[in-house]
Amino acid sequence: MSAARAIEGKHALVTGGGSGVGKAIALALAEAGVNVTICGRREAELAKVAREDDHILGIAADVTDEASMGALYQQAEVARGPFDIVVANAGMAGSAPAHKTSLADWQRTLDVNLTGAFLTVKPALGGMLARKAGRIVFVASTAGLKGYAYVAPYVAAKHGVVGLMRALAAETAKSGVTVNAVCPGFVETDMLEESVRRIVEKTGRSAEEVRQSLSSVNPQGRFIQPDEVADAVLWLCSDAAGSITGQAISISGGETW
Repeated sequence: MSAARAIEGKHALVTGGGSGVGKAIALALAEAGVNVTICGRREAELAKVAREDDHILGIAADVTDEASMGALYQQAEVARGPFDIVVANAGMAGSAPAHKTSLADWQRTLDVNLTGAFLTVKPALGGMLARKAGRIVFVASTAGLKGYAYVAPYVAAKHGVVGLMRALAAETAKSGVTVNAVCPGFVETDMLEESVRRIVEKTGRSAEEVRQSLSSVNPQGRFIQPDEVADAVLWLCSDAAGSITGQAISISGGETW
């Protein structure tokens, strides 16, 4: 039995599962036979992903709202049982010099990326500890391992996610629950295209020039693909990764390690 197939029949939550990396993770888990609940704020996107695989159920929820996440857990667990796997993927990023970043933009970025990650995993912890089994994976970023200019709130939030992961890994190390993070570099998604668009508007450079500049940050000279991140998450959720916990795994072509 393959490492991926060994998780067949388990129940996973993937936040931000309607697009990009979250969608790729949801589809990879579903292909391995996992019952996947995806959430996000846009019901149409969730429904579109759910139509791609019968293992996927979409439920609209806001990761920044504790009551919303509580309702998501209740609905999903009544339908499919407790979560064996939680992937905290939902995120957002803006761009501005730090001295021009408003407090509202700062707070919103932390709310989605850091507080949202905490509210995603908190409801699962008690049950996982009681069952002495579970997999928690945070989708962080190389921004959780190094600094980037003009995205101070995002960098701060993702460093916080890596710190949260390490704290939870220390708490759960003897329980059979593992807690890890994957830290991709620039991934070729709609979020990347939005970043390219903003840079083009602010600098006047062509989209191709911007893409080349961003991809050159990766020593391999390319963008990471969503499926590469999904494959790493799938492995971390498998029995083969039972001794891996507290790790921030860089998926960046050697940009960070």
